[in-house]
Amino acid sequence: MGKTITQKIFDAHLRDNPSPENVVLDLDVVMCHEITTPIAINDLVARGMDRVFDSSKIKAVVDHVTPSKDTKTATQAKILRDWARRHQIRDFFDIGSNGVCHALFPEKGFIRPGYTIIMGDSHTCTHGAFGAFAAGIGTTDLEVGILKGVCSFRTPQTMRVNIQGTLQDGVYAKDVILNIIKQLTVNGATDMVMEFVGPVVDRMSMESRMTLCNMAIEAGGTCGICYPDRVTAEYLWPFIEKDYDSIEQAVTDFAKWHSDADAEYAKETIVDVSSLPPQVTYGFKPDEVRDVSDMEGTVIDQVYVGSCTNGRIEDLRQAARILKGKKIAAHVRGILAPATPAVYSKAMDEGIIKIFMDAGFCVTNPTCGACLGMSNGVLAAGEVCASTTNRNFNGRMGKGGMVHLMSPLTAAAAAVAGHITDPRILL
Repeated sequence: MGKTITQKIFDAHLRDNPSPENVVLDLDVVMCHEITTPIAINDLVARGMDRVFDSSKIKAVVDHVTPSKDTKTATQAKILRDWARRHQIRDFFDIGSNGVCHALFPEKGFIRPGYTIIMGDSHTCTHGAFGAFAAGIGTTDLEVGILKGVCSFRTPQTMRVNIQGTLQDGVYAKDVILNIIKQLTVNGATDMVMEFVGPVVDRMSMESRMTLCNMAIEAGGTCGICYPDRVTAEYLWPFIEKDYDSIEQAVTDFAKWHSDADAEYAKETIVDVSSLPPQVTYGFKPDEVRDVSDMEGTVIDQVYVGSCTNGRIEDLRQAARILKGKKIAAHVRGILAPATPAVYSKAMDEGIIKIFMDAGFCVTNPTCGACLGMSNGVLAAGEVCASTTNRNFNGRMGKGGMVHLMSPLTAAAAAVAGHITDPRILL
């Protein structure tokens, strides 16, 4: 019987097999940020185990609240900063070089096909876009990962999501994944790896594949994953060019991480997106999704473009398509948070920052802050936000606030109209 890509990654990293349902894997990368890692650091210190398994395999960033907004968040950043310095963690990113972890770490070339990756952050699944197994874990697993370089997992089942058809102009990866979550529900992929395949995925950029995999967790998935191919190799080429004679050679090597034709899946679903319109959430769960026409006229107070889901240069370009030469509605606050300094810089070079600012947006530094209601865009009770983020839980961006998830293009259209509307009429 053939194997899925995930089974191949598990086999290549198997350290122990304590039971048929559980495996212990060697880790290639342990990622850390200032919200969840300080808890693990403090516990390791208290237990007299203030060590790291391999400082070169640990990547750390202050990204959720940066610059710090109060004593508590300053203390969390300090714990991570001091720990990184103490253990000579070279890949530590602080103010001036920091960005949203799930955008920054791929951009630095830290992710490779076939890797195993953990982080105390549920959207670690984003990195599956590179053909890696990447999972969000709890504090105890993070401590073990930091200390020993291993992590225990239940042997996951795989759901194959075959995305067929051709996307209409104005419809993007965010619309695709919102529609898939709507169909599956928030529990539809629980304890499964969501393997995204098909011609639509093949044509997607790495940025779009990251958006797709980023929200696998919103359907309950352990990880989203795509096959590494030429698109992957071209994205990674600046980091792997010494390992291969050509991109073609890298593409051939990456193919060893493709699922076998006779691999077995726990579940398979086919999604045809040819007639898919832009999608928008309407409630407090990410599977509460409607066509944008069903949300037409919903008045908003704030628009937020950013996050690990949609804060990359491709996302900013999409929004700029709508915003160029236009002003946002007088009653709307527009906030743009480019995901990384490189995205910010590229957006300046391309004139995109000016387009946002001329339209009336406030441009902040790279940070996760607003997405989870910690800084740089918290909502007041009763306020409504059109957001490119990934979660719309009650109170997510501020107690009493409502978040409607959508693509950057749809968010930009909402900013201009002052209410949710179909962005395609503004193209």
